[in-house]
Amino acid sequence: MRSVDSAHLVRQAVVRKGHRLLICEEPLELAPVRRIAIVGGGKAGAGMAAGLLEALGPDMIAGKRLTGWLNVPEDCVRALPPLTLHPARPAGLNEPTEAGVDGTQQILQIVRSLQSDDLCFCLISGGASALLPAPADGIALADKLAVTRQLSAAGANIAELNAVRKQISQLKGGGLARACRAGRLITLIISDVLGDPLNIIASGPTVQDDSTPQEALAVLERFDSRQAGVPEAIFDHLQRRQQAPPRAPACRVTNHVIGNLATAVDAAGVEAERLGYSHAMTCARQLEGEAEDVGRHLAQMALSMRQGPGPDCLISGGEPVVRLAPPAVRGLGGRNQQLALAALEVLASAGAAGIALLSGGTDGEDGPTDAAGALVDEAIIAAARTLGFHPADYLRRSDAYHFFEPLGGLIKTGPTHTNVCDVRVVVVARGC
Repeated sequence: MRSVDSAHLVRQAVVRKGHRLLICEEPLELAPVRRIAIVGGGKAGAGMAAGLLEALGPDMIAGKRLTGWLNVPEDCVRALPPLTLHPARPAGLNEPTEAGVDGTQQILQIVRSLQSDDLCFCLISGGASALLPAPADGIALADKLAVTRQLSAAGANIAELNAVRKQISQLKGGGLARACRAGRLITLIISDVLGDPLNIIASGPTVQDDSTPQEALAVLERFDSRQAGVPEAIFDHLQRRQQAPPRAPACRVTNHVIGNLATAVDAAGVEAERLGYSHAMTCARQLEGEAEDVGRHLAQMALSMRQGPGPDCLISGGEPVVRLAPPAVRGLGGRNQQLALAALEVLASAGAAGIALLSGGTDGEDGPTDAAGALVDEAIIAAARTLGFHPADYLRRSDAYHFFEPLGGLIKTGPTHTNVCDVRVVVVARGC
C-alpha cells in the first residue's frame, strides 16, 4: 500500500531546497551543520533510511560526512551505504536478541560521539521496542525476555508492556535523547500504536519519560508476575530506580509522526471506492480488547450488512490483544489469525454466503509466523467442514495458523517495510 510505504512517507516529510531542509514544513538550515548521523530501528527502518538518503542527496551525504546505524529484522537488511543496516533479530521473531543488544550499543556509541554542531536523525517504526534492546545495568537480556514473555502471554497491552520496558532499559523512555550530544535530534516516526502516543511508540526513545517505576511495579503486580517467575533482578532494579531523579535530554529534540493507521485506512477507503464499493471506515484510537471479541463483532457486522441497505464494505483498523493458551497446549498463530478464526466460528454457524472477511498486519507479520493474517469466506468454511476442523478447538489452543494453513486461508505478503497496526476488511454481496 503506497500510502504507508516507508520511503514514500519520509520523502513526503523531508524536502530539501538547496541548503535548507523542510521537515514536516519546519525549516532547518544545513549550512551550519558539521556532520549528520542517522540512527534508529524498526520494521520500516530500511525504507525510511532509503527515503531520507534520497531526500538529502549525494552531495549532502558526502559533504556532511553522513554516518549511521539502524537495527532491522534480518529479512529487511539491504546495502544502503554509508549506513549500516544491522540484522537485530530473525524474521518472525518479535523478541530482543543479543544481536539487537550489540547493534543498540553501536547506536549509543554514535549518538554519544556527536557534538553541538551536528544533526542527528532518529528513524522509528513498529517493532523498534524489540529491535533496540539495551538492558539497564544489573539486568540481563534473559531477564527482559522473561518479563516481556510473561506479560504478553498474560494479555498485557502495549501501554502496559512499555510501562515496564521503559524502566528497565538504557534506550527507551527518552534514553536515546539523553545519550545524544548533537545540537539537534529529529525523530521521524511511523506509528504502530493507536492514537500515536509518542511516549508509547517504540517505548519513546526520544521522548521525555513520564512513566514511573511505581507504574511498572503496578503492572507486574496486576499480572502476578512475581508468582509467574519473573526474575527478582527486575523487581530489585525497579525498587532502586524509585530513588533516582529524572534526567532531561541535553539536545534539542523534535518528534514527528509521519504515518499511522489512519493513513492506511483512508487509502483503503479510496481503493474500495475505486472498485465500486459503498464503504464505511472506522479507525480505533484507543487500545482494543481481545482479538476473539473483535472478530466476533466484525462477523456480526457482516451479517447485518448483508441483510439491509447501506455500505457493502467495512474497513477498520486497530490492534487487539491475544491471551495465549498455556505453553503445554499452545499452537501457532497471531492476533489477526485469531481474530479471523473467531469471526469464522460465528459465520460458520450463521451462514457465510456472500461474505468475505480478512484481517492482516500491515507489516506482513502476525505473531511468530510467516503470515500477515487470514481470510474467511464461504469456501474456506466449507473446506474446514470437509476436513472436520472445529474452530473452537483451535481457538482454545491459540493455533489459528494450523487451522488456516491447509485451507489456503493464510495471507502471506513477506515484509512490507512498514508497520501501522492492523487493517480488517469486510465485504458482502446482498441477496445471498
